[in-house]
Amino acid sequence: MTEKNILAPFKKIRVKASLFVLLLLVSTTLAFSLIALRIMNRRILNEVIKRAETLCRGTASMAGYPLISQDLLGLDNIVYRIKGSSPDIVYMAIVNPGGEILVHSDTKRTGEPFRPAAGEFLQKAEDGTTVSEIPGPVRGLIEVRSPIAFLEKPLGSVVLAVNKSILVEAQKEARDKILLVFGLLLLVGVASSVLLSSFLTKPVRELSAGVAELKDGKRRRPLHVYSQDELGRLTESFNDMTALITTQRDSLSRYAQDLEEAYVSTVRVLAAAIDARDTYTLGHSTRVALLSLDLGRDLGLDPARLEELEIACLFHDVGKIKIPDSILLKKDKLDTPEQREMMRHTEYGAEILSKARSLLKYIPAVRHHHEWYDGTGYPDGLNGQKIPLDAAIISLADMYDAMTSDRPYREALSDEETQAEIAGLAGKQFDPELAARFVGLLKRKTADFVRRPGE
Repeated sequence: MTEKNILAPFKKIRVKASLFVLLLLVSTTLAFSLIALRIMNRRILNEVIKRAETLCRGTASMAGYPLISQDLLGLDNIVYRIKGSSPDIVYMAIVNPGGEILVHSDTKRTGEPFRPAAGEFLQKAEDGTTVSEIPGPVRGLIEVRSPIAFLEKPLGSVVLAVNKSILVEAQKEARDKILLVFGLLLLVGVASSVLLSSFLTKPVRELSAGVAELKDGKRRRPLHVYSQDELGRLTESFNDMTALITTQRDSLSRYAQDLEEAYVSTVRVLAAAIDARDTYTLGHSTRVALLSLDLGRDLGLDPARLEELEIACLFHDVGKIKIPDSILLKKDKLDTPEQREMMRHTEYGAEILSKARSLLKYIPAVRHHHEWYDGTGYPDGLNGQKIPLDAAIISLADMYDAMTSDRPYREALSDEETQAEIAGLAGKQFDPELAARFVGLLKRKTADFVRRPGE
């Protein structure tokens, strides 16, 4: 048998192995790429939808009171601010129950009947918020509609649409990466299929683990490159593609942070609007927040807890929205029925916050900031350590600001008189330890102010 005949079977096996390896590489990479692209599309789409739902629900929670009071200028201001802070919002409207547009980001459409764009229905949440996907020639839209209700009474709905430009750009970049990977793979498979077949197991296992991590939303480390050949470059390309997805996810996280900051600003505006109903309480919620944050820092609360405490302070009197002006602005002392109605502002506030899932965590502080340490407060008669810490902190700051501010029926007390009053109520109205810390904090602030040079 000649050497040619001896080598012939091996050549056939080499060709078959090379074709198999080439086919395996192509099919595996295709599967991984499709899975990665699908995961990326789903993740980015979910983030876009989540952000749009948060914006829509936040607007709906703010629009209730202006709708009741027929404050169209206030509604228009809400729409203008939110659309201005989110460039990806294509349009935004507030619609009454009859389908008429009360406010629209395109002012020309105000007063027209709202006609939802035809699209694919995606989901509906428990609170009635619906999400639809509207196809477009260049880029599609996500349209979200959230109901507006006040005390379970339907007042209309908020509709906003955001574009999917982030998703479109990510898809384009991902497709370019995939095409590059396929081009490299074909060249490598033809030129060095025999070598690839011997080194295939480890790289494929690494790629498989990488896809699994990507699918589970984990990103521990870049995939290990075992060699500097085409398969190694394939792994590097996969790392680049995964880095792209990670970057997009981080961008969405930054968008969420920006939204959170906008949300806090909106809460500040709402608190100022509540305080402004009574000239004697203008700025009250902000001052209570500053005092509460000082005490919270003195207690060693972490930044996240301090942020929650600040927002709870800004919301603590939100229930006064439901208190009639005849009671809220009365210059004389309230009679017994009026006092009972005024005391219900804590329950009203908790009820208002219960309408939005993201605000539920602030309910304990809002509902219980008038509870007394000895159990004689309202609305639930909690005592001692049963009173939430945030509520106990707000109670002290609220008392201090009220006593050091002028009222129609009395003049403001001095800092020294107020500190003595708070110290005297320790163990009765206030937690003794918190009261002592608060009074000590006030004394230190007064001493620091006196020691300032030039004052």
